[in-house]
This record gives sequence, structure tokens and C-alpha cells, in this order.
Amino acid sequence: MRRSEARTGLGLIAPTVIIVLAVVVLPILWSISLAFQRVRLINLRSAGILGQFSLRNFENVVSAPGFVDTLVTTLTYSVLGTASSIALGLVASLALRKIFRGRGFVRSIMLLPYVAPVVAVTFVWQTMLSPQFGVVNYWGQHILGWSKPIAFLSEKTNELSLFGWSIPIPTALLTVIAFEAWRQFPFAFLFLTARLQAIPGSLEEAARVDGATISQRFRYIIWPQLLPTIAVLSVLRFIWTFTSFDDIYLLTGGGAGTEVISVRVYNFLTGRGDIGLASAQALVIALVLAILVAVYIKLFGKREEDLS
Repeated sequence: MRRSEARTGLGLIAPTVIIVLAVVVLPILWSISLAFQRVRLINLRSAGILGQFSLRNFENVVSAPGFVDTLVTTLTYSVLGTASSIALGLVASLALRKIFRGRGFVRSIMLLPYVAPVVAVTFVWQTMLSPQFGVVNYWGQHILGWSKPIAFLSEKTNELSLFGWSIPIPTALLTVIAFEAWRQFPFAFLFLTARLQAIPGSLEEAARVDGATISQRFRYIIWPQLLPTIAVLSVLRFIWTFTSFDDIYLLTGGGAGTEVISVRVYNFLTGRGDIGLASAQALVIALVLAILVAVYIKLFGKREEDLS
């Protein structure tokens, strides 16, 4: 009977194992193999898993002009985009916490940026931010007193005068970060709303009776309850933002100082047809991301475990 049950179990998981091997494991192994070979689009058909391995692609990736700038841009985009989306999600979940008429409808509206097709929303943002006919520049010139329209998606920097100092502002990069925060905050909103609803009301009621203010109730009751959820969201959103491609590519094409590593990989692949170099760049992304996540878990993992 035990042998029969074991065979039945193997038979049930076999389709899943085969699919995972064919769709996930084998492509990863092939990409790693290509990263160590000189493979271009013209000779891809003759390339196999085993070939003449070397570290030439990795040397070219690291020594290529703009690699450090692209890495810094990617880290800036990932950190600020992650923090902004979680902060917006937290504000929205706290604002819609109390029951009022139409709360369910408002909550459903909050999900629109996340569920809307990215092609549609990027087109809307491009239209709104257009320096020729965009509504943002119209309001800026007629209401806020801008001297000239701002090309939010095509200007790398703009000078901001503050107390006699001229400060360069990375216009396009901040714009795509704002888009990332707006589009991804519903994900954090859902998680944080669910966690807020799970907090026992007796805790806040007791604090209210003891005379605690709103800020004190948030700091000592709500925030510690939300911190483990925010920590998990930070890791997930950082990973997804670090490897994000479609948002930036559709908005700016990686121009005006917004080229992140994923766009750089795409340019290596399509512009040069160098599959080996693109695979090496993708492997570098994976290694950098693994190191950053490992450092995060090492520094904050134990603390989150204690809080939860």
C-alpha cells in the first residue's frame, strides 16, 4: 500500500515537475550558459548548452561605458519607487479605514492604477505631461506661474533656484518614480488594509480611554502591527521594481537619464544582437539583487521576526 501511495504521489506531482523544469529551470540554465559564451543573434541556432566558456561577456558588461551610472539609476529608481508606493498605500489605507458611505466604491477605485493596462496609463501620462498640449504644463503656466513648459519625460535635468542656489533636479527620473509610485501603491494598499482590519479594536479603545492622542495611537499601536507587513512589501516591491522594464521603456525609452538595467539588457539584445552580453547583464542583475536582498534579510530579518 505504501508503494502504491508513493507511486500515486509521484504521478500526481510529475506534471508540475515537468512543467517547472521545462518552463523555469531549463531556460535559466540556458541563459547562464549563454552568459559565458560569445553568442550573437546570427549564430544562436548553432549555440548549445555546452560551448567555449569565458568571462569575456562579464568583463564587457562591467567595463562598458555607463554601467555604474545605470546601476545607480536602477538603485535610485528602485528605492524611491518602493518607498513612495508603500507610503502612498499606507496613507490611502489609513484614510479609508473608518466606515463611511461609499467606502467600498472608493476602495475599488483605488485599484484602477494597478489593474489598468500599462500601455493605456503610460499613454495618458505622456499626454498629460506633454510640453505642447499637456494639462499639467497648462496648469503650471496659468496657475503656478511657470515661465516655460517642462518636458517631464525628455529633459534629464532642470535647474531649481533656491535661496540663490541652482539645484539640478533629475526631471525625467523623478517623473518615472512618481509614475511607479502611483501605479503600484494599490498593491501596498490591499495588504495594509487587510492588516489594519485584523488589528483588535480593543487595543485602540484602551489607549483612547487612557488619553492617548492620534499620533501616539499610531506610533505605539498601529505602526508596530503594520511593520512586519511593510517589511514584506518592501522586499517584494524592491525586487519587482529593480527588474521593472515596461513602465520606463514605454514612458521614456530609457532616455533622459532613466536607463535602468533591464532597459540596458533589452538594448544589448535588440540593438547589438549580442545575446551572450545580454545574458551576462541579466545574470549581473540577478547577482546584485540577490546580494541586496541577502543584506536586507541579514540586517532586518531577525528584527521582523521578533516583531511578528
